[in-house]
Amino acid sequence: MKAIRVAIADDQALVRAGFRMIVEAQPDMQVAGEAADGQEAIDLVRRERPDVVLMDIRMPRVDGIEATRQVAEITRVVILTTFELDEYVFDALAAGASAFLLKAARPEDLVHAIRVVAMGEALLAPSVTRRLIEEFAKRPEPAARKPKELDSLTEREREVLSEVARGLTNAEIANRLHVSETTVKTHVAHLLDKLGLRDRVQAVILAYEAGLVG
Repeated sequence: MKAIRVAIADDQALVRAGFRMIVEAQPDMQVAGEAADGQEAIDLVRRERPDVVLMDIRMPRVDGIEATRQVAEITRVVILTTFELDEYVFDALAAGASAFLLKAARPEDLVHAIRVVAMGEALLAPSVTRRLIEEFAKRPEPAARKPKELDSLTEREREVLSEVARGLTNAEIANRLHVSETTVKTHVAHLLDKLGLRDRVQAVILAYEAGLVG
């Protein structure tokens, strides 16, 4: 099985060393390189094309948000931050990050996040989804952006999209809609494909921009 190649971007050498130890201890992962600032992270990703990059938000030269924006089309980004209440979390996710994790998370949580994101899924903790929702609620009412692709969704797919945007897990959505979790996964996969979205994070953002959730 092909190893998951992980790049590590953080301005603190000790933090990078800790993450390197965790990644290298996994039989299915290898470190693709390290970066001490955002510009180095961009250069590293463009050069090495890793599967996943662990990205700190606050870094010199170029911050993690701008770096994420520039590499999100190339690799999957796991945002790492010290504070769950980080004001930049929303901007980082909007820039294309697929997961958000506290630096204080357990090593097994980090490993799980890397594997989930490498498989093409998004990892958004319920607390972070709620924060996204709160962030939208505080912002001036955006002009509802309804992409024409929304019209291609079935009624059930729109229903599932609204539930995803409220921060519900597949299991919770299945329970609410009285269908199996497998059916929900299928609906999520179809709606992401029809809307040209990479993952649930982008789905949450689009649902709010489109005014599907109030």
